[in-house]
Amino acid sequence: MPSRPPVRKLDTLLGSAAARDLENGPDGSVVRALTEMVTHPEYPCLGARSVFRRDTASIVVLDEMDHPDDLAALADHLRTFAAETEGSEDFVSLIAAFRSPATTTEARFEKLLWGVLQTLHDGDDQPWAHGVSQDPAQPHFAFSHAGTAFFIVGLHPGASRIARRAPLPMLVFNLHAQFERLRADGGFDRMRTAIRTRDTRLQGDVNPMAEDHGDSSEARQYSGRAVDDTWEPPFEARKDHS
Repeated sequence: MPSRPPVRKLDTLLGSAAARDLENGPDGSVVRALTEMVTHPEYPCLGARSVFRRDTASIVVLDEMDHPDDLAALADHLRTFAAETEGSEDFVSLIAAFRSPATTTEARFEKLLWGVLQTLHDGDDQPWAHGVSQDPAQPHFAFSHAGTAFFIVGLHPGASRIARRAPLPMLVFNLHAQFERLRADGGFDRMRTAIRTRDTRLQGDVNPMAEDHGDSSEARQYSGRAVDDTWEPPFEARKDHS
């Protein structure tokens, strides 16, 4: 009789957090659940752990992932975040947590994520960030808002990868420049290798979407869903936005 796989403590923590009815609880409960997740010893993303350790995460709790009022509020927060962190030498992130939908499939979350990004883009009056492509099919694409380039990380309760699970749907907006700076300093490869090792230890296999920066569009990694070579990002940048 095959032995049962060991219970993953991070997985258990995420399950208990998801059962707290966070979609109806106070903002503080959402923030605490997120903090418990990222600071857990098994959590593989070293960049996220660094942001929380240094208290440089800006956390916004919103109601609905597809409601115009919530997305307008997110746009305001993102513009402020971009202005306040311009030229920052530290790791910083803006994290938007949504109370609804509390549970979702990977395909639906991907659709919602790109709907958020399309809405943010459609309402953005600033040129696309300098130095990155606005074509999500190109290797050097990065999402842009308020003239700032971001690498997006989507997390939600229904993610197949443990590292992409969260008590509620969340979008993490990381400054693209901080990854480029880390690469220039020679630390990017070391951090990437360490994260992949930790993620493999947690999940039991290698993340098939953990591709090297510049080899393919980072848009393929945003939602966390495994996609094949025929996948096309459901996003269209305005031609007058370059």
